[in-house]
Amino acid sequence: MKRRDFIQKTAAGSAFLALPSVPLMGFATSVKHLVILHTNDVHSHIDPFPADDPKNANKGGVSRRASLVESIRKENPNVLLLDAGDVFQGTPYFNYYGGELEFKLMSMMKYDLATMGNHDFDNGIEGFYKQLPNANFEFVSANYNFKNTILDSIVKPYKIFIKDGIKIGIFGLGVELEGLVDKKNYKETVYLNPVDMATEMVKKLKKEEKCDLVICLSHLGYAYKDDPEKICDLKLAAQTKDIDLIIGGHTHTFLDKPTIVKNLDGNDVLVNQVGCYGINLGRIDFYFDQDQKSNVSRVISV
Repeated sequence: MKRRDFIQKTAAGSAFLALPSVPLMGFATSVKHLVILHTNDVHSHIDPFPADDPKNANKGGVSRRASLVESIRKENPNVLLLDAGDVFQGTPYFNYYGGELEFKLMSMMKYDLATMGNHDFDNGIEGFYKQLPNANFEFVSANYNFKNTILDSIVKPYKIFIKDGIKIGIFGLGVELEGLVDKKNYKETVYLNPVDMATEMVKKLKKEEKCDLVICLSHLGYAYKDDPEKICDLKLAAQTKDIDLIIGGHTHTFLDKPTIVKNLDGNDVLVNQVGCYGINLGRIDFYFDQDQKSNVSRVISV
């Protein structure tokens, strides 16, 4: 497929479990349909919130998410399920199992790819490494240099998927660890400038690999009102080129639709995040024909 430009961006509001598939009305029969599902900051929330929870009663839970993902895959085989970090820490499940249960359940749900959040270092690099055999999916991070650690060559900068002839390049970015994570937990991991690394990744994926779609899995955070100079997803979108979608985490930001940011070329970038604790599942449908792509975005309550 040759390089495409966005022809329109529309965003639907919240939808629920009975959400129907989007019809291909107005599109040619040759249109290809790709579904991106995503989570972030699940923080070891395996069970749904209890019925007496004051804010999130009966919401979330791995079982409901798994059923929802399965039903979407039955509608369309061209699905990618992604996570933007902080799989670990937040309930006794992590304290007891150290991440084993989280990775096993994500593997059962057939997650395709994830990036690392700061809390994924909470048992140290060794603790994360120990649980990787339980993950039947990979992790990507372009701005954590793991050269002098046991994660060297295991956590790669990017991964490419091909779905129905559509080439999708996905790279990861993580928040600065110094001051946020104990040095003994991340050891010799070197934090690299996210904008510089994103620029390098986009050049690789868009120009060299000729990807039709470029996605950043980010744990930088959506935005910081108290620290406007700090790099975040909105700044990353504005300071780079050729990223189509940024799936974010870290700030636990609940968005009912993606934010659209103009990049350095004046083109639109979708920036999305679905809060935390597995309460919501993000869904973005991309439609491709020979020369164009468009999308429909929504958040599904689990």
